[in-house]
Amino acid sequence: MDNSHNPDKPSGREEAQSISIVQRGNLKTLEQTLRRQWRLGQNIVLCWSADERGVLVIFVPHYFLGNYCAAGEVAASGGQDNEAFVRGLISGRRRKTRDQLFEISERLDIAPTFIKLNTALTEERNVLQAVEQLIKRYGLSYVESRAVLLFDIVEFSLHTPFEQASQLNSLSYSLNSAYNKLLARGIEINFARTTTGDGYYIWNRDLGPAANRDLFYFMLLVVADNAVARAASRGNTVPVIRTGYHIGGHYELYQAEGVNPTVFSYIVGDVTIELARMVDLAQPNQILVGDFNCESPIWEASDAGRPVPRAAPMIAAPAFVSACNRGLDAVQGTQLSSKPIKSMSCYLSASDTEPAASSPRRFRIVDKHGLSRHAYNLQIEMELDGQKLTLGLDANKLPHRSTRPAESGEDGRERSAAPSADEVIDDLSSLLRKRGTKAMMED
Repeated sequence: MDNSHNPDKPSGREEAQSISIVQRGNLKTLEQTLRRQWRLGQNIVLCWSADERGVLVIFVPHYFLGNYCAAGEVAASGGQDNEAFVRGLISGRRRKTRDQLFEISERLDIAPTFIKLNTALTEERNVLQAVEQLIKRYGLSYVESRAVLLFDIVEFSLHTPFEQASQLNSLSYSLNSAYNKLLARGIEINFARTTTGDGYYIWNRDLGPAANRDLFYFMLLVVADNAVARAASRGNTVPVIRTGYHIGGHYELYQAEGVNPTVFSYIVGDVTIELARMVDLAQPNQILVGDFNCESPIWEASDAGRPVPRAAPMIAAPAFVSACNRGLDAVQGTQLSSKPIKSMSCYLSASDTEPAASSPRRFRIVDKHGLSRHAYNLQIEMELDGQKLTLGLDANKLPHRSTRPAESGEDGRERSAAPSADEVIDDLSSLLRKRGTKAMMED
């Protein structure tokens, strides 16, 4: 597994150094006890509460949450079903008040576990953050909304092992290069990645509208860096990639590594599944953007001292892309192959036959299971030291709407009589074939 997150951030070291020796001893004791109770992944931690003599935590067997959610019972208070309750429990901060923890314990019918510490935990921010991170390492987390990228190398399995290693290394370099370029512009991506074998899932460990926007900029620079590198390369050392960007929910967990949980997390959930299905039908060099709703990346928490709603307004994917495009001046001047980016813009493909103000073309992607989702085609235009580049899949290569007759016979004739036995068998065979047919078409 390949999962990175900028371990040399100075802020991380400074925070660790600011924790007193006494509190470091508490954290060490807490981790040792959590590791024993974790039992190689047999148990997971859900939440915790501070106690004057130590810490109260709720442990459950790793299979408990699956069984509990499968029961499908609705709580008497608020009508919240079990799955929604668990998602809320493992989302965000895990610290609960003492009363909240015992209410959770009663609903789950699980007694809390007391962990004795030498002294009480302080309320210092760095100490509480360290405890939160420990609890998450030995547990399971749910994130309601996060941007995730998928970079997939085209025809990876057809290349020699040496070419495969070179292509993964080249793509990894593009990721690190894009990170450094954005950092030089004052944009820091606290990115993590897991390998898919022929590519990478990438996400920003930070959450929120700004984090989603920054990851979008990160994607644009990775695609641009890869394209420039490929143009200057020979053979199959630099990969042809296809890319997906989507925002959605997922679970986050830490894989066991020997007798300890690894310090790196990996994610699985709706957002990664949707990305995999989208990119599976993408063409070489294509960039797909999922059909999502998210918080506006240009929302300001305050407006000249006047109070505004605390929640950021929700916008659809086309509006998100437009907002990100308006902020692309942030990457102007960035160097690619020692050449500065003079200008950069991105847009979703629209129909050539309709007015420019029309909505972008939306595509329906049907996977092998017959399930469908929607996506948009993203194109990038940039000027690199006098040279103009267009990245992404050109609009004239995109699929169009299906012209297949609806609800009539395959030959277009309306059926007026009951089908014969042979026709029923033929229709059933056709249906079974279609279930395994993957397709992308304009919606």
